Amino acid sequence: MTTSRSTSPRAGAATGRGRAASREPRPAYECDACGHQPPKWVGRCPECGEWGSVVECTVTGPTVSGKVVSSRMPAEPARPIATISAAPARARPTGVSELDRVLGGGLVPGAVVLLAGEPGVGKSTLLLDVAQQWAVGAGSPSLVVSGEESVSQVRLRAERMGTLHDQLYLAAESDLAAVLGHLDAVKPGLLVLDSVQTISTTGAEGVSGGVTQVRAVTAALVAVAKERGIATVLVGHVTKDGQVAGPRVLEHLVDVVLHFEGDKHSSLRMVRGVKNRFGAADEVGCFEMHEGGISSLADPSGLFLTRYSEPVPGTCVTVAMEGRRALVTEVQALIGATVAGSPRRTVSGLDSARLAMVLAVLQRRTERLTLHDREVFAATVGGIRVVEPAADLAVALAVASGGLNLAIAPHLVAIGEVGLTGEVRRVGAVPRRLAEAARLGFRLALVPSGCGPDSTGVTPGGMTVIEVTDVRSALQAVARASAE
Repeated sequence: MTTSRSTSPRAGAATGRGRAASREPRPAYECDACGHQPPKWVGRCPECGEWGSVVECTVTGPTVSGKVVSSRMPAEPARPIATISAAPARARPTGVSELDRVLGGGLVPGAVVLLAGEPGVGKSTLLLDVAQQWAVGAGSPSLVVSGEESVSQVRLRAERMGTLHDQLYLAAESDLAAVLGHLDAVKPGLLVLDSVQTISTTGAEGVSGGVTQVRAVTAALVAVAKERGIATVLVGHVTKDGQVAGPRVLEHLVDVVLHFEGDKHSSLRMVRGVKNRFGAADEVGCFEMHEGGISSLADPSGLFLTRYSEPVPGTCVTVAMEGRRALVTEVQALIGATVAGSPRRTVSGLDSARLAMVLAVLQRRTERLTLHDREVFAATVGGIRVVEPAADLAVALAVASGGLNLAIAPHLVAIGEVGLTGEVRRVGAVPRRLAEAARLGFRLALVPSGCGPDSTGVTPGGMTVIEVTDVRSALQAVARASAE
């Protein structure tokens, strides 16, 4: 047995009238003091507490979640861009040259910087130095709030570094309300919070360091920094894969995101820009850790080179790009004895996959090299990690130099990517790389075809540039240069 449902004209008319009624303007209520829209008229605004500020307004604007969103007069009208002053966004130097290089000139008042790095890499040491430099030169106090250490522990580090100053204030807090109280009392120009994962607030759910707490604390600190014009640096933890711990929105809330990198077995530390609303996002700053603290390295290329009294087989120099900075780096290779089975391929500071590819190309495209049954060890000098393809040619020449027992001329640098057919491909920033090599005294460079500076083959710095098309021609050029 089936039943049919009919729609009467009266029902359809009623539906039509209902839809028409929903499109008609309907009254709404809005507080003319704060903009809050209560569902009905009340004598006192429940949001701001003003009496008699709720008025009736008829609006036909868009709706969000069933509520009408009405337009209102903005607090500050839009202005032509040419009439807006850029002075409030000018950076102020921190006194730490390498950090200023990454930040784009210094810290901007009201800007929020997130500095993330592994435990023990030196984040607290660097920022304590920055806070002291700010207190000395900026004319306003700096406040360091530590959620992980006591003020006595921070004081001991400051004594060791020689960063004591009357305008440098310390506090040990883990509650957001207390941190805001310190800001009211000290009125600093710079706030260093170490770390944001240790601060909690009663206005958000979850445990300290959780996603909800970190997001709420960061949003509150960003709002305070913008309102009062306080340059703020937040220290962030990282996960085991090197990412900033906490919600991804944390990186969207702040203005600048920096990664502090370094190997515990090396004194070299690098601050790498990931996001920067006030400058270039691909800058790199170099620092050196020592017993007295941390210091800037304006010329770090000397850390990645070894000076030999006589040329040694198995070494070749290249120029790597770290962001926009060119670093002259030495690559070393050692060819071991013939072994049965699978020989070892060990790397340090290089990409193991690219080393395997370079070895396969050398084995296939050269006549005198036999590498399939020999152990190969390759490494960089000074703890730097070079993974860009521009170092392929230097790795190939270092391996060939070690395998053929042919010492490469100490004044030679090699730049280029090696393809599977043995060709040497073009790479970026060749003029900048050559200028850095010429500054350090290198006189001969092997570059891919088409990357020479001009038709004469001689750079303004007196460096001779030889264009090579493949690995075989590069080995021939090396042999000629070593014989001279």
